[in-house]
Amino acid sequence: MTDAASAGAPQASDQYVQSLARGLAVIRAFDTDHPVMTLTEVAARTGLTRATARRFLHTLVELGYVRTDGKTFALTAKVLQLGYAYLSGLSLPQLAQPHLEELSLKLGESTSAAVLDGTDIAYIARVTTRRIMNVGITVGTRFPAYATSMGRVLLAGLPPAGLEAYLAAAEIKPLTPRALGTAKDLLAVLDTVRAQGWCLLDQELELGLMSVAAPVYDGPKVVAAVNVSLQAQSLAAQTDPDAYLASVAQEIVATAKLVSADLTARG
Repeated sequence: MTDAASAGAPQASDQYVQSLARGLAVIRAFDTDHPVMTLTEVAARTGLTRATARRFLHTLVELGYVRTDGKTFALTAKVLQLGYAYLSGLSLPQLAQPHLEELSLKLGESTSAAVLDGTDIAYIARVTTRRIMNVGITVGTRFPAYATSMGRVLLAGLPPAGLEAYLAAAEIKPLTPRALGTAKDLLAVLDTVRAQGWCLLDQELELGLMSVAAPVYDGPKVVAAVNVSLQAQSLAAQTDPDAYLASVAQEIVATAKLVSADLTARG
């Protein structure tokens, strides 16, 4: 057997239902490079005979998972329902974690996700490559929202009444010589964050630490933020620091969109 049928094929047992495995192999045969296929092509990619592939394809057509014009076959949007039950059972940290892991591996930097809790952010997921802060960060760690990139992304997503309530409750003071120190300064920064869709924090929480964050949406509402942590010294050593920062911003925005898409699929 080849391609979809042979990939990760389990050992047969008395609990193994071969027809189900073959039906799933037919579905998996369709991908980005093969969105539309003939019967012959499906049979070749699954390792099934043409007669067997035809039976499975027409069964899937009857069930609404595959459409056909009489010559070629393609998946329908109904196949998304097969993953819905899995996604609906996952929590936000579980949905975010694999995307953070992938981004951390790609950039070689620590990544995190957080939510707004009162006047603080609370970390809900974390992938660490090395310790870059004096204070260790783990799931559950809290920092003042105004002094973090994820916090600013979350604050920028608040409705006016929510932001007003935050400003009334938060004590805003500079934590480093590079940090903003007034509510007016914060509001100006939040305007920039909303306009560009991401936030850069430059050594305002701790000297030597930078981070880039982007919002995670559940429908129209910002429910979380994800970020990449950077060392200012390492950034300065880049051939083109500005270009590198731009690429990091692009990657974190893309990751946030992936987590948002999973939340939307989960419903």
